[in-house]
Amino acid sequence: MDGLTRVPPTAGGAVVSKARSRGLRAAFVTFSETLKLALSALRAHKLRSFLTLLGVILAVTTLVLVMSVIDGLNLYVADRIANLGANVFLVHRFGIITSEDEWIKAQKRPLINYDDYARLRDNMKLASAVAAEEDHFVEVKSGNLTMENVQMFGTTPNFAEVRNLNVAQGRFITPADEEHHSEVVFIGPDLTAKFFPNLDPLGKTLRVQTHNYEVIGVAEALGSAFGQSQDNYMIMPLSAWRKGWHTNQDWLTIFVQAPSQELMAASEDEARMLFRAWRHLPYDAPDNFGILGSDSIMQLWHDLTKNIAFVAMALVSIFLVVGGIVIMNIMLASVTERTREIGLRRSLGARKKHILLQFMTESAVLAAVGGMIGILAAYAAVFFVEEVFSFPMHTPVSAVILSLCLSTAVGLFFGIFPAMRAAKLDPIEALRSEG
Repeated sequence: MDGLTRVPPTAGGAVVSKARSRGLRAAFVTFSETLKLALSALRAHKLRSFLTLLGVILAVTTLVLVMSVIDGLNLYVADRIANLGANVFLVHRFGIITSEDEWIKAQKRPLINYDDYARLRDNMKLASAVAAEEDHFVEVKSGNLTMENVQMFGTTPNFAEVRNLNVAQGRFITPADEEHHSEVVFIGPDLTAKFFPNLDPLGKTLRVQTHNYEVIGVAEALGSAFGQSQDNYMIMPLSAWRKGWHTNQDWLTIFVQAPSQELMAASEDEARMLFRAWRHLPYDAPDNFGILGSDSIMQLWHDLTKNIAFVAMALVSIFLVVGGIVIMNIMLASVTERTREIGLRRSLGARKKHILLQFMTESAVLAAVGGMIGILAAYAAVFFVEEVFSFPMHTPVSAVILSLCLSTAVGLFFGIFPAMRAAKLDPIEALRSEG
Protein backbone atom coordinates (compact mmCIF):
# COMPACT_ATOMS: atom_id res chain seq x y z
CA MET A 1 0.00 0.00 0.00
CA ASP A 2 2.82 2.41 0.89
CA GLY A 3 4.44 1.94 -2.51
CA LEU A 4 1.31 2.97 -4.42
CA THR A 5 0.95 6.52 -5.72
CA ARG A 6 -2.10 8.23 -4.27
CA VAL A 7 -4.19 10.56 -6.50
CA PRO A 8 -5.57 13.56 -4.65
CA PRO A 9 -9.40 13.69 -4.65
CA THR A 10 -9.41 17.06 -6.42
CA ALA A 11 -7.25 15.66 -9.23
CA GLY A 12 -9.68 12.73 -9.69
CA GLY A 13 -12.61 15.16 -9.94
CA ALA A 14 -10.76 17.19 -12.56
CA VAL A 15 -10.12 14.04 -14.64
CA VAL A 16 -13.83 13.10 -14.51
CA SER A 17 -14.84 16.66 -15.40
CA LYS A 18 -12.49 16.72 -18.41
CA ALA A 19 -13.74 13.33 -19.59
CA ARG A 20 -17.34 14.51 -19.29
CA SER A 21 -16.52 17.70 -21.19
CA ARG A 22 -14.87 15.71 -23.99
CA GLY A 23 -17.89 13.43 -24.14
CA LEU A 24 -20.26 16.38 -24.45
CA ARG A 25 -18.13 17.96 -27.17
CA ALA A 26 -18.02 14.67 -29.07
CA ALA A 27 -21.79 14.29 -28.79
CA PHE A 28 -22.33 17.86 -29.99
CA VAL A 29 -19.99 17.37 -32.96
CA THR A 30 -21.72 14.10 -33.84
CA PHE A 31 -25.15 15.68 -33.68
CA SER A 32 -24.14 18.80 -35.64
CA GLU A 33 -22.55 16.69 -38.37
CA THR A 34 -25.60 14.46 -38.50
CA LEU A 35 -27.84 17.53 -38.75
CA LYS A 36 -25.75 18.89 -41.64
CA LEU A 37 -26.02 15.57 -43.46
CA ALA A 38 -29.79 15.53 -42.92
CA LEU A 39 -30.23 19.09 -44.22
CA SER A 40 -28.03 18.45 -47.26
CA ALA A 41 -30.11 15.33 -48.06
CA LEU A 42 -33.31 17.41 -47.87
CA ARG A 43 -31.84 20.16 -50.08
CA ALA A 44 -30.79 17.58 -52.65
CA HIS A 45 -34.43 16.55 -53.19
CA LYS A 46 -36.45 19.75 -52.60
CA LEU A 47 -39.60 18.84 -54.55
CA ARG A 48 -39.72 15.31 -53.15
CA SER A 49 -39.24 16.64 -49.62
CA PHE A 50 -42.03 19.20 -50.06
CA LEU A 51 -44.49 16.65 -51.45
CA THR A 52 -43.55 14.30 -48.61
CA LEU A 53 -44.43 17.00 -46.10
CA LEU A 54 -47.90 17.88 -47.43
CA GLY A 55 -49.65 15.72 -44.83
CA VAL A 56 -47.66 17.24 -41.97
CA ILE A 57 -48.14 20.77 -43.35
CA LEU A 58 -51.92 20.29 -43.60
CA ALA A 59 -52.07 18.79 -40.10
CA VAL A 60 -50.09 21.62 -38.50
CA THR A 61 -51.95 24.33 -40.43
CA THR A 62 -55.30 22.84 -39.40
CA LEU A 63 -54.23 22.50 -35.76
CA VAL A 64 -52.91 26.05 -35.47
CA LEU A 65 -55.92 27.52 -37.30
CA VAL A 66 -58.44 25.69 -35.10
CA MET A 67 -56.60 26.67 -31.91
CA SER A 68 -56.43 30.27 -33.20
CA VAL A 69 -60.17 30.32 -33.90
CA ILE A 70 -61.07 28.81 -30.51
CA ASP A 71 -58.67 31.04 -28.57
CA GLY A 72 -59.81 34.12 -30.48
CA LEU A 73 -63.47 33.32 -29.85
CA ASN A 74 -62.76 32.59 -26.18
CA LEU A 75 -61.17 36.02 -25.76
CA TYR A 76 -63.98 37.62 -27.77
CA VAL A 77 -66.75 35.97 -25.75
CA ALA A 78 -65.00 36.73 -22.46
CA ASP A 79 -64.63 40.39 -23.42
CA ARG A 80 -67.88 41.10 -25.27
CA ILE A 81 -70.47 38.62 -23.97
CA ALA A 82 -69.41 37.03 -20.68
CA ASN A 83 -68.03 40.29 -19.29
CA LEU A 84 -70.77 41.19 -16.82
CA GLY A 85 -68.52 43.62 -14.96
CA ALA A 86 -65.84 43.37 -12.30
CA ASN A 87 -66.79 40.56 -9.85
CA VAL A 88 -70.42 40.69 -11.00
CA PHE A 89 -73.00 37.90 -11.19
CA LEU A 90 -76.69 37.87 -12.09
CA VAL A 91 -79.75 36.69 -10.25
CA HIS A 92 -81.91 35.74 -13.20
CA ARG A 93 -85.28 34.08 -13.64
CA PHE A 94 -83.91 31.43 -16.04
CA GLY A 95 -80.13 31.29 -15.81
CA ILE A 96 -78.56 28.94 -18.35
CA ILE A 97 -81.06 26.68 -20.15
CA THR A 98 -79.59 23.90 -22.30
CA SER A 99 -82.62 21.78 -23.21
CA GLU A 100 -86.29 22.12 -24.17
CA ASP A 101 -87.41 20.28 -21.02
CA GLU A 102 -85.49 22.71 -18.83
CA TRP A 103 -87.06 25.63 -20.72
CA ILE A 104 -90.60 24.27 -20.22
CA LYS A 105 -89.96 23.79 -16.48
CA ALA A 106 -88.36 27.23 -16.18
CA GLN A 107 -91.52 28.86 -17.59
CA LYS A 108 -93.26 27.93 -14.34
CA ARG A 109 -90.75 29.79 -12.17
CA PRO A 110 -92.00 32.83 -10.24
CA LEU A 111 -91.05 36.26 -11.57
CA ILE A 112 -88.23 38.26 -10.00
CA ASN A 113 -89.83 41.54 -8.92
CA TYR A 114 -88.82 44.85 -7.41
CA ASP A 115 -89.39 43.58 -3.87
CA ASP A 116 -86.87 40.77 -4.49
CA TYR A 117 -84.33 43.36 -5.62
CA ALA A 118 -84.99 45.63 -2.64
CA ARG A 119 -84.67 42.76 -0.15
CA LEU A 120 -81.44 41.54 -1.74
CA ARG A 121 -80.05 45.08 -1.76
CA ASP A 122 -80.90 45.60 1.90
CA ASN A 123 -79.90 42.19 3.26
CA MET A 124 -76.76 41.10 1.43
CA LYS A 125 -73.60 41.38 3.51
CA LEU A 126 -71.15 40.15 0.85
CA ALA A 127 -72.05 42.64 -1.87
CA SER A 128 -70.49 46.00 -2.64
CA ALA A 129 -73.40 46.94 -4.96
CA VAL A 130 -76.74 45.54 -6.09
CA ALA A 131 -78.31 46.91 -9.27
CA ALA A 132 -81.36 45.95 -11.33
CA GLU A 133 -82.76 46.36 -14.84
CA GLU A 134 -85.75 45.59 -17.04
CA ASP A 135 -85.79 45.96 -20.80
CA HIS A 136 -87.92 45.95 -23.94
CA PHE A 137 -87.20 46.41 -27.64
CA VAL A 138 -88.91 49.53 -28.93
CA GLU A 139 -89.15 51.89 -31.90
CA VAL A 140 -87.57 55.28 -31.27
CA LYS A 141 -88.35 58.48 -33.20
CA SER A 142 -86.92 61.97 -33.45
CA GLY A 143 -88.43 64.33 -35.99
CA ASN A 144 -88.93 62.36 -39.21
CA LEU A 145 -86.28 59.76 -38.33
CA THR A 146 -87.16 56.33 -36.93
CA MET A 147 -84.94 53.61 -35.46
CA GLU A 148 -86.32 50.13 -34.81
CA ASN A 149 -85.26 47.36 -32.41
CA VAL A 150 -83.69 49.72 -29.89
CA GLN A 151 -83.15 48.05 -26.52
CA MET A 152 -84.70 50.28 -23.87
CA PHE A 153 -83.58 49.66 -20.28
CA GLY A 154 -84.95 50.80 -16.98
CA THR A 155 -82.12 50.63 -14.44
CA THR A 156 -81.04 51.70 -11.00
CA PRO A 157 -78.58 54.64 -10.77
CA ASN A 158 -75.62 52.37 -9.91
CA PHE A 159 -76.07 50.28 -13.07
CA ALA A 160 -73.32 52.08 -15.02
CA GLU A 161 -70.79 51.53 -12.23
CA VAL A 162 -71.64 47.85 -11.85
CA ARG A 163 -71.61 47.15 -15.63
CA ASN A 164 -68.57 49.36 -16.36
CA LEU A 165 -70.45 51.71 -18.70
CA ASN A 166 -68.36 54.80 -19.42
CA VAL A 167 -69.83 58.23 -20.12
CA ALA A 168 -68.64 59.96 -23.29
CA GLN A 169 -70.89 63.05 -22.97
CA GLY A 170 -73.18 64.39 -20.28
CA ARG A 171 -74.01 62.15 -17.34
CA PHE A 172 -75.67 58.91 -16.30
CA ILE A 173 -78.98 58.79 -14.41
CA THR A 174 -78.77 59.83 -10.74
CA PRO A 175 -80.62 58.93 -7.52
CA ALA A 176 -82.56 62.19 -7.95
CA ASP A 177 -83.75 61.04 -11.39
CA GLU A 178 -84.83 57.74 -9.84
CA GLU A 179 -86.61 59.46 -6.96
CA HIS A 180 -88.53 61.89 -9.18
CA HIS A 181 -89.37 59.38 -11.95
CA SER A 182 -87.59 61.70 -14.38
CA GLU A 183 -88.24 61.00 -18.07
CA VAL A 184 -84.60 61.24 -19.11
CA VAL A 185 -82.45 58.82 -21.08
CA PHE A 186 -78.79 57.90 -21.40
CA ILE A 187 -78.21 56.68 -24.95
CA GLY A 188 -75.76 54.52 -26.89
CA PRO A 189 -73.61 55.89 -29.74
CA ASP A 190 -75.81 54.27 -32.42
CA LEU A 191 -78.71 56.55 -31.49
CA THR A 192 -76.44 59.58 -31.55
CA ALA A 193 -75.19 58.66 -35.02
CA LYS A 194 -78.74 58.11 -36.27
CA PHE A 195 -80.60 61.08 -34.80
CA PHE A 196 -77.90 63.68 -34.04
CA PRO A 197 -74.98 63.09 -36.43
CA ASN A 198 -73.84 66.71 -36.49
CA LEU A 199 -75.51 68.01 -33.34
CA ASP A 200 -74.91 67.96 -29.61
CA PRO A 201 -77.45 65.34 -28.42
CA LEU A 202 -77.62 66.64 -24.84
CA GLY A 203 -80.98 68.23 -24.13
CA LYS A 204 -82.58 66.84 -27.30
CA THR A 205 -85.78 64.78 -27.17
CA LEU A 206 -86.46 61.20 -28.25
CA ARG A 207 -89.98 59.81 -28.61
CA VAL A 208 -91.09 56.27 -27.81
CA GLN A 209 -94.81 55.82 -28.57
CA THR A 210 -96.50 58.56 -26.52
CA HIS A 211 -93.51 59.23 -24.22
CA ASN A 212 -90.88 61.92 -24.76
CA TYR A 213 -87.48 61.56 -23.10
CA GLU A 214 -84.71 64.12 -22.72
CA VAL A 215 -81.18 62.96 -23.57
CA ILE A 216 -78.86 63.55 -20.60
CA GLY A 217 -75.79 61.54 -21.66
CA VAL A 218 -74.08 59.44 -24.29
CA ALA A 219 -72.10 56.27 -23.59
CA GLU A 220 -68.69 55.31 -24.94
CA ALA A 221 -68.88 52.83 -27.81
CA LEU A 222 -68.76 49.13 -26.96
CA GLY A 223 -68.60 47.87 -30.54
CA SER A 224 -70.32 44.72 -31.80
CA ALA A 225 -70.59 41.09 -30.72
CA PHE A 226 -70.95 38.48 -33.47
CA GLY A 227 -72.10 41.19 -35.86
CA GLN A 228 -74.71 42.64 -33.49
CA SER A 229 -74.17 46.19 -32.27
CA GLN A 230 -73.89 46.65 -28.50
CA ASP A 231 -74.46 50.41 -28.78
CA ASN A 232 -78.11 50.37 -29.87
CA TYR A 233 -79.76 51.12 -26.52
CA MET A 234 -81.23 53.77 -24.24
CA ILE A 235 -81.35 53.75 -20.43
CA MET A 236 -83.89 55.49 -18.18
CA PRO A 237 -84.51 55.45 -14.42
CA LEU A 238 -86.13 52.21 -13.25
CA SER A 239 -88.88 54.22 -11.55
CA ALA A 240 -89.79 55.95 -14.83
CA TRP A 241 -89.71 52.57 -16.58
CA ARG A 242 -92.03 51.00 -14.02
CA LYS A 243 -94.39 53.96 -14.30
CA GLY A 244 -94.66 53.90 -18.08
CA TRP A 245 -93.69 50.43 -19.33
CA HIS A 246 -93.84 47.73 -16.65
CA THR A 247 -96.46 44.97 -17.08
CA ASN A 248 -97.45 42.06 -14.88
CA GLN A 249 -95.39 39.71 -17.07
CA ASP A 250 -92.13 41.67 -16.78
CA TRP A 251 -89.39 40.62 -14.40
CA LEU A 252 -86.14 42.10 -13.18
CA THR A 253 -82.57 40.98 -13.68
CA ILE A 254 -80.50 41.68 -10.57
CA PHE A 255 -76.77 42.43 -10.83
CA VAL A 256 -74.72 41.74 -7.70
CA GLN A 257 -71.15 42.99 -7.40
CA ALA A 258 -68.98 41.08 -4.92
CA PRO A 259 -66.32 43.00 -2.93
CA SER A 260 -63.51 40.97 -4.58
CA GLN A 261 -62.85 38.01 -6.84
CA GLU A 262 -62.03 35.87 -3.80
CA LEU A 263 -65.51 36.52 -2.34
CA MET A 264 -67.44 35.80 -5.56
CA ALA A 265 -68.38 32.22 -4.60
CA ALA A 266 -69.37 33.23 -1.08
CA SER A 267 -71.44 36.13 -2.42
CA GLU A 268 -73.25 33.84 -4.87
CA ASP A 269 -73.96 31.38 -2.05
CA GLU A 270 -75.38 34.17 0.11
CA ALA A 271 -77.69 35.38 -2.67
CA ARG A 272 -78.82 31.80 -3.33
CA MET A 273 -79.48 31.19 0.39
CA LEU A 274 -81.54 34.39 0.74
CA PHE A 275 -83.64 33.67 -2.35
CA ARG A 276 -84.30 30.08 -1.28
CA ALA A 277 -85.34 31.25 2.19
CA TRP A 278 -87.70 33.92 0.82
CA ARG A 279 -89.27 31.42 -1.55
CA HIS A 280 -89.57 28.73 1.16
CA LEU A 281 -87.78 26.07 -0.89
CA PRO A 282 -87.13 22.72 0.87
CA TYR A 283 -83.46 21.75 1.25
CA ASP A 284 -83.72 19.07 -1.45
CA ALA A 285 -85.67 21.19 -3.98
CA PRO A 286 -83.83 22.71 -6.95
CA ASP A 287 -83.48 26.47 -7.31
CA ASN A 288 -86.42 28.17 -9.04
CA PHE A 289 -84.14 31.00 -10.18
CA GLY A 290 -80.72 31.24 -11.81
CA ILE A 291 -77.36 32.46 -10.51
CA LEU A 292 -75.29 33.37 -13.53
CA GLY A 293 -71.66 34.52 -13.48
CA SER A 294 -69.02 35.07 -16.14
CA ASP A 295 -67.51 31.67 -15.31
CA SER A 296 -70.89 29.99 -15.97
CA ILE A 297 -71.15 31.61 -19.39
CA MET A 298 -67.56 30.70 -20.25
CA GLN A 299 -68.11 27.11 -19.09
CA LEU A 300 -71.12 26.82 -21.39
CA TRP A 301 -69.06 28.28 -24.23
CA HIS A 302 -66.20 25.85 -23.59
CA ASP A 303 -68.67 22.96 -23.62
CA LEU A 304 -69.87 24.11 -27.05
CA THR A 305 -66.35 24.45 -28.46
CA LYS A 306 -65.27 21.00 -27.22
CA ASN A 307 -67.02 19.41 -30.21
CA ILE A 308 -65.16 21.69 -32.62
CA ALA A 309 -61.87 20.82 -30.94
CA PHE A 310 -62.67 17.08 -31.04
CA VAL A 311 -63.42 17.13 -34.79
CA ALA A 312 -60.28 19.19 -35.42
CA MET A 313 -58.12 16.78 -33.41
CA ALA A 314 -59.54 13.81 -35.34
CA LEU A 315 -58.77 15.55 -38.64
CA VAL A 316 -55.27 16.52 -37.48
CA SER A 317 -54.59 12.94 -36.35
CA ILE A 318 -55.54 11.59 -39.77
CA PHE A 319 -53.29 14.11 -41.51
CA LEU A 320 -50.41 13.32 -39.16
CA VAL A 321 -50.70 9.56 -39.62
CA VAL A 322 -50.88 9.93 -43.40
CA GLY A 323 -47.96 12.35 -43.34
CA GLY A 324 -45.97 10.02 -41.10
CA ILE A 325 -46.55 7.01 -43.37
CA VAL A 326 -45.43 9.07 -46.39
CA ILE A 327 -42.29 10.13 -44.50
CA MET A 328 -41.56 6.52 -43.58
CA ASN A 329 -41.93 5.36 -47.19
CA ILE A 330 -39.71 8.15 -48.50
CA MET A 331 -37.09 7.39 -45.86
CA LEU A 332 -37.16 3.69 -46.81
CA ALA A 333 -36.63 4.67 -50.44
CA SER A 334 -33.80 6.95 -49.31
CA VAL A 335 -32.14 4.08 -47.46
CA THR A 336 -32.28 1.97 -50.63
CA GLU A 337 -30.86 4.81 -52.74
CA ARG A 338 -28.02 5.49 -50.31
CA THR A 339 -27.01 1.92 -49.50
CA ARG A 340 -23.51 2.42 -50.93
CA GLU A 341 -23.12 5.67 -48.98
CA ILE A 342 -24.08 3.84 -45.77
CA GLY A 343 -21.55 1.10 -46.53
CA LEU A 344 -18.83 3.69 -47.16
CA ARG A 345 -19.55 5.44 -43.87
CA ARG A 346 -19.49 2.13 -41.99
CA SER A 347 -16.14 1.18 -43.60
CA LEU A 348 -14.69 4.53 -42.50
CA GLY A 349 -15.56 3.87 -38.87
CA ALA A 350 -19.17 4.98 -38.44
CA ARG A 351 -21.05 2.80 -35.97
CA LYS A 352 -24.60 1.53 -36.14
CA LYS A 353 -25.74 4.22 -33.70
CA HIS A 354 -24.32 6.92 -35.99
CA ILE A 355 -26.29 5.60 -38.97
CA LEU A 356 -29.39 5.25 -36.78
CA LEU A 357 -28.96 8.84 -35.52
CA GLN A 358 -28.42 10.16 -39.06
CA PHE A 359 -31.65 8.76 -40.50
CA MET A 360 -33.77 9.50 -37.42
CA THR A 361 -32.45 13.08 -37.41
CA GLU A 362 -33.18 13.38 -41.12
CA SER A 363 -36.75 12.15 -40.58
CA ALA A 364 -37.29 14.44 -37.57
CA VAL A 365 -35.84 17.46 -39.40
CA LEU A 366 -38.02 16.69 -42.42
CA ALA A 367 -41.16 16.65 -40.25
CA ALA A 368 -40.05 19.71 -38.25
CA VAL A 369 -39.56 21.68 -41.46
CA GLY A 370 -43.07 20.65 -42.48
CA GLY A 371 -44.30 21.83 -39.10
CA MET A 372 -42.66 25.24 -39.54
CA ILE A 373 -44.12 25.62 -43.03
CA GLY A 374 -47.54 24.71 -41.60
CA ILE A 375 -47.17 27.28 -38.82
CA LEU A 376 -46.23 30.00 -41.32
CA ALA A 377 -49.19 29.04 -43.52
CA ALA A 378 -51.51 29.21 -40.49
CA TYR A 379 -50.18 32.64 -39.50
CA ALA A 380 -50.78 33.88 -43.06
CA ALA A 381 -54.34 32.50 -43.00
CA VAL A 382 -55.04 34.08 -39.59
CA PHE A 383 -53.76 37.46 -40.80
CA PHE A 384 -55.87 37.24 -43.96
CA VAL A 385 -59.08 36.31 -42.11
CA GLU A 386 -58.60 39.05 -39.50
CA GLU A 387 -57.90 41.73 -42.10
CA VAL A 388 -60.56 40.78 -44.65
CA PHE A 389 -63.42 39.40 -42.52
CA SER A 390 -62.65 40.99 -39.10
CA PHE A 391 -63.17 37.57 -37.51
CA PRO A 392 -61.73 37.30 -33.98
CA MET A 393 -58.66 35.04 -34.11
CA HIS A 394 -55.66 34.81 -31.83
CA THR A 395 -52.78 32.35 -32.16
CA PRO A 396 -51.54 31.23 -28.73
CA VAL A 397 -47.87 30.39 -28.27
CA SER A 398 -48.95 26.97 -27.00
CA ALA A 399 -50.40 26.19 -30.45
CA VAL A 400 -47.05 26.88 -32.12
CA ILE A 401 -45.07 24.84 -29.57
CA LEU A 402 -47.56 21.94 -29.64
CA SER A 403 -47.61 21.86 -33.46
CA LEU A 404 -43.83 21.87 -33.72
CA CYS A 405 -43.45 19.16 -31.07
CA LEU A 406 -46.14 16.98 -32.67
CA SER A 407 -44.66 17.24 -36.16
CA THR A 408 -41.14 16.46 -34.87
CA ALA A 409 -42.46 13.54 -32.82
CA VAL A 410 -44.21 12.14 -35.92
CA GLY A 411 -40.93 12.37 -37.83
CA LEU A 412 -39.07 10.57 -35.06
CA PHE A 413 -41.69 7.85 -34.66
CA PHE A 414 -42.09 7.05 -38.34
CA GLY A 415 -38.34 7.38 -38.91
CA ILE A 416 -37.44 4.61 -36.46
CA PHE A 417 -38.05 1.70 -38.85
CA PRO A 418 -36.11 3.16 -41.83
CA ALA A 419 -33.27 4.20 -39.49
CA MET A 420 -33.05 0.72 -37.95
CA ARG A 421 -33.07 -0.82 -41.41
CA ALA A 422 -30.19 1.44 -42.48
CA ALA A 423 -28.21 0.69 -39.30
CA LYS A 424 -28.56 -3.08 -39.78
CA LEU A 425 -27.09 -3.08 -43.30
CA ASP A 426 -23.94 -5.19 -43.67
CA PRO A 427 -21.04 -2.83 -44.60
CA ILE A 428 -19.51 -5.18 -47.15
CA GLU A 429 -22.81 -5.95 -48.84
CA ALA A 430 -23.68 -2.25 -48.80
CA LEU A 431 -20.38 -1.36 -50.55
CA ARG A 432 -21.15 -3.87 -53.29
CA SER A 433 -24.47 -2.17 -53.94
CA GLU A 434 -24.88 -0.26 -57.20
CA GLY A 435 -27.20 2.34 -55.50
